Amino acid sequence: MVIEEIHDEKLKDLELKATKARELVIETLLEAGSGHSAGPLGMADIFIAFYFHILNHDPKHPEWAGRDRLVLSNGHICPIRYVVMAMAGYFPTEELKTLRKINSRLQGHPHRASLPGMETTSGPLGEGISQSIGMALAARLDKKNYHVYCIASDGEHQEGNTWEAAMFAAKNKLDNLTVIIDRNNIQIDGFTENVMPLEFLRSKYEAFNWFVQDVDGHNIRAFVDAVNHARAVHQKPSVIIAHTIPGFGVDFMENKFEWHGKPPNEEEAKKALKELRTLEGKIISEHQ
Repeated sequence: MVIEEIHDEKLKDLELKATKARELVIETLLEAGSGHSAGPLGMADIFIAFYFHILNHDPKHPEWAGRDRLVLSNGHICPIRYVVMAMAGYFPTEELKTLRKINSRLQGHPHRASLPGMETTSGPLGEGISQSIGMALAARLDKKNYHVYCIASDGEHQEGNTWEAAMFAAKNKLDNLTVIIDRNNIQIDGFTENVMPLEFLRSKYEAFNWFVQDVDGHNIRAFVDAVNHARAVHQKPSVIIAHTIPGFGVDFMENKFEWHGKPPNEEEAKKALKELRTLEGKIISEHQ
């Protein structure tokens, strides 16, 4: 299935939704008092693109057998997935206030059995691509035409099991699998290229016989085009290296690895929300 191209009016709507999602992430993390800030803010555009344009899904029937699968390997950025799922109608937005609280369905890392529409339970990094491969193989065996997408971190590519999965997917020519790498260059201990360098990441995937694209992870139209290109490829799995800015939209968080696993306090949240709600007067004034 070819994904519809984004016309200008739809693009503006998606961009505004991404800004709203970032606001909700800040509010949700403040209420929780714990959680990750940088990654969720950086991936807002991509999650909005998935839930409001790319995915073949039904929030009212989250276990529908024909749905596309979206696996979140780097589960610590789940606040943005929860926020966008709520916006899409999977559960009430009010429930976001329960993030990381006792008996909440919105756990600090996704728990499949707790929340309909969550494809996997995640936490330990490096498992998502392998899980996605299993789903893609199942689709082939069952002669189903749903597509499997996996969002993975760049940091988990420092682990050997990720590359075992990459070999296996290429061997089996899983052209119904697309991996999106959040290439934000940070991890909990610092910058990836200081902790354990990953470059040349594109060349590595090409050597493993994947179809590879680089894209600006904050350009929704470019990302959707990349997904369409990936789905047109036959006999190869695809990977989209999405270059994102951690903490995107909040100046004092951007490109700061210290915000990898830290929530804002009340003063920081107030400052962040003010910045997001005005975007320096740019986007908001354009769409009033």
